[in-house]
Amino acid sequence: MKRSFVNKIMAEGDEFIRKHGFALPPFAYWSVEDFQSRAPQSPALISSRCGWDITDYGGGDFDTMGLFLFTLRNGRLSDLQNGTGMCYAEKLLISRQDQLSPMHTHVLKAEDIINRGGATLVVELFGSDDAGNFAEDRGGQVLCDGTPRTFAAGEKIALQPGESVTLMPGDWHAFWGEGGDVLIGEVSTVNDDETDNIFREKLGRFSEIEEDEAPMHLLVSDYQRWL
Repeated sequence: MKRSFVNKIMAEGDEFIRKHGFALPPFAYWSVEDFQSRAPQSPALISSRCGWDITDYGGGDFDTMGLFLFTLRNGRLSDLQNGTGMCYAEKLLISRQDQLSPMHTHVLKAEDIINRGGATLVVELFGSDDAGNFAEDRGGQVLCDGTPRTFAAGEKIALQPGESVTLMPGDWHAFWGEGGDVLIGEVSTVNDDETDNIFREKLGRFSEIEEDEAPMHLLVSDYQRWL
């Protein structure tokens, strides 16, 4: 992805989030220089990879397959393993109309996916085999706003604004916006995007960036190189 395109997506995403009554935290608007100067005082933001996250999953066609994310807060894996402390994470996502976030599951992370506003969020679901692998012939059970719902393999759940689904490790899922763009809330256990995204197809979680202009703000995938 070109940096100029990433910058454009950031600006559009920020506007969409504000349109729905949400405001990003102050660190969202730090320049590269701000982040570099504040890095010694902000190790938790960097180590937990809070901030901007824009991906085309390595496919090169963001509008067809991609996702906008902003990690608002994220705990530590050590806390999750110990069962105490900051065991949670929170994100805002934007799924554009007909933009696929491809089929995947998580080994550790349980998550609530919440339609925070906009159009319909469609979530396609499959179950796992006994080893946790994708099973095209298995369904399962999820919670929809706290109510159990049994799903068949490949069933699609349509979430309207305010509605949510709770996904556990081993629940394979893909999602997209239907009828327009969707603002999504994600509340989960500690999030580790580097190791805990298991895709059905061979895909990359983070995009390669072509530096055709200066970054508006750093992506979480920029931290290691820029900070």
